[in-house]
Amino acid sequence: METFLKTVGALNDETRLQILRFIHKNGEVCVCEIEEAFSMIQSRVSRHLKILKDAGFLRVDRRGKWAYYQVRSPLDRFRLECLEEISYLEMPLLTSLCACKDTK
Repeated sequence: METFLKTVGALNDETRLQILRFIHKNGEVCVCEIEEAFSMIQSRVSRHLKILKDAGFLRVDRRGKWAYYQVRSPLDRFRLECLEEISYLEMPLLTSLCACKDTK
């Protein structure tokens, strides 16, 4: 029950839905790309990412000072179906490129 509620709770926020869709669409994404694409400060982005990670949707790879997020794999059927449903939602498509991509 706790896992289900944590998962549903993570999806109960429009910004988190947009961030999850952004990461799912773009693959591996740096925190700075999310900040830029959503015009959001780092602390707010980090909070949303932590909630999505704790809910089992994301994994993080830290390289130097950068943190890169991607959809966790494998995902269970419930989370996969959630991602599929999110892909059908009407949301602005955001794109971003940042300098951190050049420093990998």
